[in-house]
Amino acid sequence: MTMPSELLFAAKHAKGFMPANEGLALFAAACEYGKLGPICEIGTYCGKSAIYLGAAARQAGSVVVTVDHHRGSEEIQPGWAHHDPTLMDIRFGKMDSLPTFRATIAAAGLEDEVIAVVGRSERVAALWNTPLGMLFIDGGHSDEPVTRDYEGWAPHVMPGGALVFHDVYPDPADGGQAPYRVYLRALESGAFSEVSAEGSVRVLERVGPGI
Repeated sequence: MTMPSELLFAAKHAKGFMPANEGLALFAAACEYGKLGPICEIGTYCGKSAIYLGAAARQAGSVVVTVDHHRGSEEIQPGWAHHDPTLMDIRFGKMDSLPTFRATIAAAGLEDEVIAVVGRSERVAALWNTPLGMLFIDGGHSDEPVTRDYEGWAPHVMPGGALVFHDVYPDPADGGQAPYRVYLRALESGAFSEVSAEGSVRVLERVGPGI
């Protein structure tokens, strides 16, 4: 399937850290696995990757649930390299990416396909019981949050469904290692098998029980 040009344009101009080649790999995976069931994204930020997922959900007849507390992960806090001061809520002295996300999805015309859940991943996961056609893990990038996201959400990936990681860097010189370590754990569990890779995106398919 081909992503519509207007949604490609919207994704290109949205705030976020998803390169176009990786976004299109995400779109392709979501087109395939979204046919099996809902798509869940952990780590919404400003909605760039949600555009790729939402475009795929529209074509697959699926829906995207994207989970984020919208107060920013560690690496985008003040003083860190990826901090964006325009996302600060001066009333509370905290990051707030939710308004930007809402504007991004509205401008892309994807409000029917993309559902925002505002809360911490582990709190939402504890309430979740719907099998997922695809899970995309792209929240906090240190060991604790990536592990929590994996342990809380991967059990909901249905047989034949996909577990997708972002920012997987085998070489430490390229980026942080937490997503890579959890990705290796998923492979070593025997529950998932890698089916494709593009840049730092890894698509794994559930081939057995457990995590």
